[in-house]
Order: sequence, then C-alpha cells, then structure tokens
Amino acid sequence: MTDPRWLTDAEQRAWYAWRRMFPLVNAEISRDLGTDSGLSEADYDVLSVLSETPGDRMRVTGLAALMQWSRSRLSHHLTRMEQRGLVRREEVTADGRGAEVVLTDAGVAAIQAAAPLHVESVRRHLIDHLTPEELATLADLGQAIAQRMGVVRKPAPTD
Repeated sequence: MTDPRWLTDAEQRAWYAWRRMFPLVNAEISRDLGTDSGLSEADYDVLSVLSETPGDRMRVTGLAALMQWSRSRLSHHLTRMEQRGLVRREEVTADGRGAEVVLTDAGVAAIQAAAPLHVESVRRHLIDHLTPEELATLADLGQAIAQRMGVVRKPAPTD
C-alpha cells in the first residue's frame, strides 16, 4: 500500500471552500424552489430537461443517464411526479422497447411558473456574488471536472 497523497495547504483550502460553499448555496436555492413553486430540485431537474427536448419527451434510459441517476431512482421519482400530474410515461411505439417520459400540460405550467423565480434565486445566491471572470472560471472548472469523470454534458446555450 502506498502512502496517502495528503492535500497541500492550497489544496486543503480549495477543498474546504468547496465543502462550505456547495451545501450553503444548494440549500438556499432548494429552499427557495420549494417555497416559491412547491417543486423539489429533482422535480425541477426532470421538468427542465423535458421542457428543452423536442416534443417535451425523452426516453427513460436517456433521462436517467443525463441526470446521473439509477433507473430505479428515476422510476420512483417519476411515479411521484405522475401522481401529481406533471409527467406521464408512454411506451415507445416505434421499436416496442422502453418508455418515454412526457411532460404534461400541468408540467409545462409548473416549469414555466417556477423558472423565473428559480433563476432569480440562482442569481441571488450564486451568480451575483461572482465577477464575470470568477463565473467563467467556475463554468470552466465544472465542465472540465465533469468531462474528466466521463459525464457527457449538455451544451450550454452559449456553446
């Protein structure tokens, strides 16, 4: 067994900063989302992904992969969203295999109502605290780490 590669002071500082920043920012945005729209982060993620796809639909397997969730986790969450009328599942008729998740009219209305308040929360708790240079660095770092970890990223609107 090799000796541990202990963090340098600079690495430790970065790691602690990340560990403090992420839960604080995420908790505030999640709290606002629930208060403002009654949606959870997971609900919002599913609705926003579907609202950006052609026909407001996507295969369950593709959605699970994109969200980095197991199919089981997604299936359970979709069941709860179906019970609230936000999405529905349909069999794929073209090949007879698998299912697609489809955004309902109620789901469209929910994401349209939630998005303006959610983006304001994201601005208030993260974006507005950063300079344009810091924002660019944050985006570059996030993309680089995700790519190195093998996560296929969805291109940002400015890509």
